[in-house]
Amino acid sequence: MDLYSGLPYWIAKNSLYDYFNPLEKNYTTDVAIIGSGITGSLVANQLCKAGIKCCIIDKRTPSTGSSTASTALLQYEIDEPLYKMAKSVGEENALLAYRSCLQAITDVENVFKEIGSNPGFERVPSVFYASNKQGREIIEKEYAIRKKHGLPVKLLKESDVKKQYGFDAPCALMNEESAQIDAYLASITILDYYMKENKLELFTHTEVAKCDKKGGGYELSTNKGHKVKCKYVIIAAGFEAGMFLPKQVMQLTSTYALISEPVDPKYIWKDKSLLWETKEPYIYIRTVNGNRIIVGGEDENFHDPVKRDELLRKKTAKLEKKFRKLFPDIPFKTDMAWCGTFSSTKDGLPYIGEWPGKKGIFFALGYGGNGITFSMSAAQMICNSIEGKEDERYKVFGFERDMK
Repeated sequence: MDLYSGLPYWIAKNSLYDYFNPLEKNYTTDVAIIGSGITGSLVANQLCKAGIKCCIIDKRTPSTGSSTASTALLQYEIDEPLYKMAKSVGEENALLAYRSCLQAITDVENVFKEIGSNPGFERVPSVFYASNKQGREIIEKEYAIRKKHGLPVKLLKESDVKKQYGFDAPCALMNEESAQIDAYLASITILDYYMKENKLELFTHTEVAKCDKKGGGYELSTNKGHKVKCKYVIIAAGFEAGMFLPKQVMQLTSTYALISEPVDPKYIWKDKSLLWETKEPYIYIRTVNGNRIIVGGEDENFHDPVKRDELLRKKTAKLEKKFRKLFPDIPFKTDMAWCGTFSSTKDGLPYIGEWPGKKGIFFALGYGGNGITFSMSAAQMICNSIEGKEDERYKVFGFERDMK
């Protein structure tokens, strides 16, 4: 199945990473990671730093799956508001999830400081605005619980939103702890760094057909008949991880995004803030290079790639209309548009760790709107498990939460 169609901006912006290295003989390692996107690369970063021998296997050119279609907003807010999540998973667990995402933004930033290369990571504020009167109630409830627990948040009145950001909304929440990044460039930056350091082997255009338990570890068989023997397997393949899961745990959703032609920077709102709304499905907005605007959303609860692609023109027009309603004075013209498939969960949380009873196979499934921050947590959690360290985040991100 095609993970996206159209022309994602990141493929046009960056030089395609023309790396070709299919597995052509049997191979042995400590950890085999399946998937070379932003999740797999963050996992590899964590393992390489810990001195754990690992390899990445991907059936595509590196990082050309879902990561190329990501709009890559990094926020501590999760799709499910904190006040709602507190009711479904308990306040303690909900806070743990939110605080983990908050810390993950800084941890992602530090990954690239350590590597010495910045793939478009930029700190920008986040503005979560009320779409209507019902949205005002959401904002007020959300503000109360975030303020109660000391999470970074500021309540903006209608006049504040208009004065500072130039659009109409009953109220909004603002924080200065968010960021944005180029997910495709981030992935290949990590991969390239560790391959040059001789700490990582990357096998591309290599499809894993089977995963069998063998003694104290696992044996992966490729569709060409080659074997990879390892102690641990980490599945970082997004919704394509389904073939390795005993049952489906995610819902597949089609999403749409577009990017404008460059505009005069005078039209860009305060601090290039990330913008998103309370209405479902919500739209979200960010900038690139200070003068292009990305608008995403118009999600649909289906994953038929043909049906998804047929709607691209219609969804592009809807996203343009919504943006122009918000900012009628900005001369917005679409330059590129794309659509893709992503996964979500019923509680808005990722699935990270071992499936109960399947020791040694770890899943790094950063499902939901916070995929990159979830992936950072997954990298740390799984590395901790391999090193025999406990991690409290499994209480809220692990599969066991569905087994209780």
